[in-house]
Amino acid sequence: MADLLFYVLGGVTLGTAALTVLSRNAVNSAMFFLLSLLATAGLFVLLDAYLLAVLLVLVYAGAVVALFLFIIMLLDMQGGVRPPFTRATIAAAVAATGLLTVGVLSFVKRAQLSAAPVSPDLPVVGATLKSYAAQLFTTYLLPVQVVGFLLLIAMLGVIVLSKRFEGLEDIK
Repeated sequence: MADLLFYVLGGVTLGTAALTVLSRNAVNSAMFFLLSLLATAGLFVLLDAYLLAVLLVLVYAGAVVALFLFIIMLLDMQGGVRPPFTRATIAAAVAATGLLTVGVLSFVKRAQLSAAPVSPDLPVVGATLKSYAAQLFTTYLLPVQVVGFLLLIAMLGVIVLSKRFEGLEDIK
């Protein structure tokens, strides 16, 4: 049963991720992204990583997708006519896909997937919220602060880009 559920959730994740990229409507893309995140949270539940599943739903599916929708609505994006793909664009996409495939395959080929021996005396790293918090606020404090700063800059950029300035014609 767990194998079937894994394949179903994996298929939903891949399908909705592809629809996120391929959808012409930005709101539909955000909704497909939300479904992809929820299916990924289901995969975390299958791996018994309940904390990661809850954090994924709360932080990404709740806050980030809401922020995306807010930005989409704030920018008032219209899905106009897109120019057709050029040969250079298609060639670049094929080259990037090929490089990504070669990189993933070489990584999988070199990886040794043997399970490490587990001692019952040692606590599992990352098994509790306290160990996650200790790692987050000691080892990864600088990256968390940088990401927060980048999100602040992105939010300010969206506000500046969406503001309609009146009377700019008189300045020229």
